[in-house]
Amino acid sequence: MRRTVEWLLVGAIVLDVAYWTIWFVDRDVLASEHRAAYYEFENAFPLADLWLGVACLLALLALRAGRPSATFWLTAAGSAGLYLFGMDFLYDVEHGIFTSGAGGAIEAAIVAVTLVFSVVVLRFAWRQWAEVSPGTR
Repeated sequence: MRRTVEWLLVGAIVLDVAYWTIWFVDRDVLASEHRAAYYEFENAFPLADLWLGVACLLALLALRAGRPSATFWLTAAGSAGLYLFGMDFLYDVEHGIFTSGAGGAIEAAIVAVTLVFSVVVLRFAWRQWAEVSPGTR
């Protein structure tokens, strides 16, 4: 499971960088709709996604080095992902994004991957914590 989580962390970092690179170069490739409100909503996410990327990187480094701090960083990454999932999912449902063609399909995939990533990482962090801190539950 550890290797899977390591690959998920790498994937999250790569997807985060790729998404924002594409968004700021040619946002029409990713945009699910083209209203000013949608662009304003999406433009509010880079800082939160940067935090997610930093938490993923630090979790990956700590996990690979076998440091107990991996549990903290895994929890931070999983929690950040769940928060971002919640924000995206609610906006997309309220605004019919998921049914808006190819852009909606891309958005649905991103939201689903974010949820799965977050749950897997948090579950692994919980198990990791139990190994690092036996007898504290």
